[in-house]
Amino acid sequence: MTGLVLRLAGLLQSSGERGVFHYRDTCAFPTRSSLIGIFAAAQGRPREHALDPYPHLQAPGDTTAPSHRDLTFTIRVDQPGTLYRDFHTVGGGYPRDQGLVTGNGTRRKPSASTLVSHRDYLTGAVFTVAVEGPARLISHIAETLERPRFGLFIGRRACLPDEPLVLTAGSSDPVDELLTRTPLTRNRPPGPTDTHLPTTFVWEHPPPGADPTTPPDRESTSEPTNLTRHARRHLPRPLWMTTENLPAHLHTGPRPIDALTTYVHGEPA
Repeated sequence: MTGLVLRLAGLLQSSGERGVFHYRDTCAFPTRSSLIGIFAAAQGRPREHALDPYPHLQAPGDTTAPSHRDLTFTIRVDQPGTLYRDFHTVGGGYPRDQGLVTGNGTRRKPSASTLVSHRDYLTGAVFTVAVEGPARLISHIAETLERPRFGLFIGRRACLPDEPLVLTAGSSDPVDELLTRTPLTRNRPPGPTDTHLPTTFVWEHPPPGADPTTPPDRESTSEPTNLTRHARRHLPRPLWMTTENLPAHLHTGPRPIDALTTYVHGEPA
């Protein structure tokens, strides 16, 4: 097992959990489904093959090919961002023969032709993610993220990720990187006497040092079983939430790109 460290930041991002039809919600952090979708896009996989295993990456002696189910994510919430709701209207003003189609195949009448929907986004949010999995699969993901075949989006097509996206590839302990080395982007700088910065972590397993029987803090409907457009299916996934005290020196300062560039090139943090 090995891992990589990703940084998900941008003007907007959105990872839905329960939103359907007229309301599209966003989770407070990237979901497992959205991360796997990013990887599939980087590899040029269409939706119907996004969750297929990787037989060409099967290691000698393994009985099964690696798949997205072998990946584990740990999320560090650098900046939670601000919730932004976008107001949409669709179909208004068109003649009836060009209006929106109802569930039974007929057209909406002109007085009800406008469909109103709301979509939630996070603005100014920054998340750093440790991805752990089989070495060959992790290496393949890292390579394709650097040279993606399809466009990469953080949840929705309008949400473009900032650079750098891949901070570390091939790390032997990416979770420790989050705790001790990876630069922390935060608008509010530490105070002159602060030695540590309390930071929220999201775990897909009981956090290190915790009782393995500790119940999860919440469930997220984010384990994808089908990502095709008209048959999307997700299963619930248990999550644990903790607050970790990170060294104050990890704060990037007013120009995060400087600290991130130093870190990506392997220079001392």
